[in-house]
Order: sequence, then structure tokens, then C-alpha cells
Amino acid sequence: MDRNQIEEQYKWDLTKIYKNIEEFNKDYEEVLKQIEEFKKNENIMSTSAINFYNTLKEYFEISRKIEKISVYSHLLFDEDKSNNDNQALNAKATTLSDKFIKASFFVTPTILKKDYKEIEAYYKEVPELLDYEIILKNEYRYKEHTLSDIEEKLLSSISKILNNNYETYGLLKDSDLTFANIHDENGNLVELTESNYSIYIESQNRKVRKEAFTTLYKTYKQFINTFAATIYGNIKENITIAKLRKYPSTINWCLFPDEVDESIYNNLIKIINENFDILFKYYDLKKELLSVDELHLYDIYTPIVKNYEGKYPFDEAKETVLKALSILGDDYIEILTKGIKDRWIDVYPTKNKRTGAYSSGCYDTAPYILLNYQDKYNDMSTLAHEAGHSMHSYYTRTNNPYQYGDYSIFVAEVASTVNELLLAKYLLKTSQNNDEKLFILDNLMTLFKSTIYRQVMFAEFEQDIYSCAEQDVPLTADYLSNKYYELNKKYFGKNVVVDDEIRYEWARIPHFYYNFYVYKYATGLSAACHIVNDIISGKENAVENYKNFLKCGKTKTPLESLKLAGVDLSKKEVIESAIKMFNETIEEFKKIYKSSK
Repeated sequence: MDRNQIEEQYKWDLTKIYKNIEEFNKDYEEVLKQIEEFKKNENIMSTSAINFYNTLKEYFEISRKIEKISVYSHLLFDEDKSNNDNQALNAKATTLSDKFIKASFFVTPTILKKDYKEIEAYYKEVPELLDYEIILKNEYRYKEHTLSDIEEKLLSSISKILNNNYETYGLLKDSDLTFANIHDENGNLVELTESNYSIYIESQNRKVRKEAFTTLYKTYKQFINTFAATIYGNIKENITIAKLRKYPSTINWCLFPDEVDESIYNNLIKIINENFDILFKYYDLKKELLSVDELHLYDIYTPIVKNYEGKYPFDEAKETVLKALSILGDDYIEILTKGIKDRWIDVYPTKNKRTGAYSSGCYDTAPYILLNYQDKYNDMSTLAHEAGHSMHSYYTRTNNPYQYGDYSIFVAEVASTVNELLLAKYLLKTSQNNDEKLFILDNLMTLFKSTIYRQVMFAEFEQDIYSCAEQDVPLTADYLSNKYYELNKKYFGKNVVVDDEIRYEWARIPHFYYNFYVYKYATGLSAACHIVNDIISGKENAVENYKNFLKCGKTKTPLESLKLAGVDLSKKEVIESAIKMFNETIEEFKKIYKSSK
């Protein structure tokens, strides 16, 4: 529909940020002047305690205003991607942000040129500077990894070149790669693309999904040497930068911002490798319910629950989500209910609206939610998921000053996944429809398989190939493909046929260019499972502890913040709690399936 056909209550209210463009422009012009004035601090920041403090204070004041401007412009643009005025407004905000980055380039180098003892002396002269103590201490973590001014400028000057391998990979994969036609369920020839591959690989017709599988990877095989060159180039760049910055290894460099020790990464892989039996049990169930003699890799994405067409209109789904989350306490529900009433959420798909879903906002706005709601279970689950993000943001911003009113990407998916799991658990407990329960359980099993085991397989592959590259082992296409194929055999087990084509799948995975990122999916889900188990079992102070995690923002490291919620990722019990929930989900599915036959 056109946006003007949607009732106001189902559209987010951006007038709470700026009533009109005139207000926006007033802030914009004011910030432009502040940026120009801020440049003077380059010459005076290091001259005294008060100048040092004032520079930091001004820096965060300008950042705060720019965030508000940026959030407003991008939300407005996402309402209608075809609107040129909104597009221009968004570009204007981006330009403003770039201007400030250039104007404030000196802040971090000026901080790091000082010995921290000088900063401690500044605290005594200007006690207000202690408001930024955690930020300053975190900056000094990077001191030994910061190069000379000349070296930093050299690295900065080639920074755009360093991203060329990923850009080349993206162009090859998303623009230049074309696939042959395949037959759909009706026997019609259709063009296979990366976008529609997910449809055909989930087909109930085995011939369709097999043809899609073999056709896709046949094409990747033709370009596998080029893909090998881009990923090897990316890895060599990262190894070089890590060495230049005096990190003991590339993985250490990549984990450093989150203050995560390599032992967390290694233990995750170790624990998953010790618990393949649960994953293999899932594949055995899939083989049985799909009624195939052999379970091939082109079978594993096919849903085992067919033809469930439950409808969840938004107004009903909203109430269901609130009931499911009521276990988190009255204050949580009151805040979320008021947020929905105050129009945090843009609910329905409209012409030229951005697709997908997200939670977005900043310190001075509501934590807005974009949906494209179409009455399916996954839409309701997405509502719960994005509400988790928004409530995390709300608690963080209302309990911290601006400079600490955000949270690390390392913990970003915990609150959202907690909500997803609580919704699923609530429906499994209250639903009278076995088809609905089986559908939800099938979704949960897929979540565990994909997020815990598959992402850890990716993490293990990434660790292996970086280790080899750091030992000067050439990462040829054959080497990468063979390594990936062997890992697939380990993760799928002897009861699944590991088709040869899968050896080229690594070339499809953009996450291998994200530099030791994928393990966070597994730790995030594991943390969420541990928290949900504590809450549902009624563990003393579990809800209060979880809210303390939601409230702490950047006043603590990511691992310390999780400990507030009773999650210690250095202990195997956290990862095992997710594996246990996966096993319980499988058993519950089998029980309900058997009773409903």
C-alpha cells in the first residue's frame, strides 16, 4: 500500500525527534558552526587540564547532536527510498558526520601522547574529567598498538586500498556471477540467483533442491581461484596490520576491541566438538521425517513441518508478545506498552519502504523499530526480537550518561534472542495446536543448528586458515576447499552424505571477510539460553540480574556486563546450556510428533 493508506497508529512518530524540517535545519546549522569552532581545540587540548576536559566535553556534545540528526534522516529515508528529498537529507547528515570526523582527528592521538599519570593528575585538577575515566582507560589500552604520527598517516592513506579485496569479492559474488536455469516445482525453467536460491533449497521437491544445489556450486567452482585470491589477499592484509600494530596474532587483534581472550574462542570450538552427538541426533530426525534413504546436504534446509499457515495479525501478536515477556516484570512491560502506544514501531510494508527489520535510535530519540509485518509467525518473532534490542537500548540510555549510553556489538544480540526464546517458550506452553507447536520447535531446532553449530564451523575454518597463513602456508583454492570439505564431514557426521559440491561453499560466505566475527553469533545465543533458563526456572534474582545487564551500557566490558546476568563465557556451562536446550527441543518435537500421528 501507499504510506498514506496506513493508519497513524501503525507508523512511527518521527515528529518527536524534529517537528519539521525547519527544526532539523536549525540543529544542522548549529552543529556546522560547532564543528568549525571545535577545530581550535587541536592546538590547546594538551595545554591544561581544563582544556583537555573541555575538548572531550565538546566532542561528545557534538557527537550527540550528530547522532540525533543522522537517526532522523535515515529513518525518514527508510520510509520511502524513492523520495529524493529524504535521500538528500540523509546524504546531508552523512556529510556532516564526515566533517566532524575530519575536524576531530586529533583527539585520540592527543590523548595517547600523554602518559596516563598526566591524566590522573588532570582528574585532581578537574574532577569532572572522571566522567570520562572509563573511556580514557579504554583509549590507553591501544597505546602500545599505536604507531608514530608518520606511520599512522601512512596507514590511514592506504586504508581505502586495504578494503579492495572485500569490495572485489562483493562485486564478483553479487554482480558478475550468473547461474544457469533450473526447473521449479512445476517443471518450468527459472533463472537461479543468490536471492532465490534459499527458496529452491528449501523446496519439498527433492529434484528441485538438488538441482539448485549442484547448479549454484558448479558456478562457484568455475571462479574458485579468483575467490581464493580475494580471501587470501584479505587475510594477508590483516596479518600485516596486526604485526605492524604489535599484536601477538591476528585473532588477538580482532578480539581486542571486545576485550575477549582467545581462550573464549578456543573453548567455544572445543565444547561444540565434544557435543556433536546432539547435532547428529537432529540430522537423524530430519532424515526420518523427510523419508529419504540418504540425507544429503541439499536436504538439510527443507522444513520438516509442512503446510502450517497460522496467522498472527499485528494487534494480536503485540498482545501475545507482551504476555510472553511479562515474566520480565511490570516495569519492562509498562515501558514497552507505552513505547508501542507512543508509536516506536513502523509496522507494515509500504511502497518503496526499506525491506527487513531493525531497531534504531540514539540517546535523544526513542528506540524506533522498523518492521514489514505480514501476519506470519516469523513476523511476530521478529517483533519480539526487535523489541529486545529496543528495550536494551532504552534501559542503557536511561541509566547512563551519553558517553556510556550504548552497548558493545559483542552483546548486541543477547537481549533480542532472549525475547525470541521467551516468546517461543510461552507459545509452546499455552498453545493447544500441535501443528503450531511443531512449527515453532522446527524453527528453534533450525536456530540452534544454524547459530551454534554452523557458525562455530565457520569460526573453526577461519581460525585454521589464518593459522596456516601466519605460518606462510599458501591459501590456494584447493587448500581452502579441501580444508572446508573436511570440516563439513566432521560437523555433519557419518549419517549425512557430504556432497562434493560443498567444498566450494566457503566462497559464498561474506562473514569470512568480517575478521573473527562469526563466533559472536554462537556466544550470543548461548548467553541468551543461559539467561532464559535462569528466568524460567525462577532462579533467585534472575530477572533483576538480567535487567542490570540491560542497564549497564559501556560502564563495563562486554564479558563483565554478561556476568551481571549470571553469564560467564569462560565456563563451559554457558555453551552447554544452549546445547542442552537444543536437545530438549529435539525431544519435545519427537514427543509431540509421535502423539499427533
